[in-house]
Amino acid sequence: MKNASIIDGRRVASDRIAELGDNEIFVFGSNIQGAHGGGAAWFAHKTFGAEWGVGEGLTGRTYALPTMEGEASLKNAVEHFIACAKQHPELTFLVTAVGCGIAGYTPKEVAPLFKEATSLENVYLPQVFWEFL
Repeated sequence: MKNASIIDGRRVASDRIAELGDNEIFVFGSNIQGAHGGGAAWFAHKTFGAEWGVGEGLTGRTYALPTMEGEASLKNAVEHFIACAKQHPELTFLVTAVGCGIAGYTPKEVAPLFKEATSLENVYLPQVFWEFL
């Protein structure tokens, strides 16, 4: 797999994704308005088809995960993401360090939200999240 590896039994997404392989989905932090103006959101929009105005869910070869609306909203959005990953076992979700840039969270704060995703074979998390799982 081009953008992921298995290290000590952990499915690890690359921290440098420039192109996607077959059935790979780029999971990035967004805002609920889907204004993909900076960081990974801008890259997702320009490179992988994230739709402007769509702040959550699958569009193009991406999954927008809103991170700017507060902790409760982020937790809810991660739950929606996990449900989507379960519904689409044919897709491989490459999660970036969502929430750990412009949104201002630390990996220690965000990683536990993805605990349920650690058992999903089609979800690859950033190494920095695995350090707190």
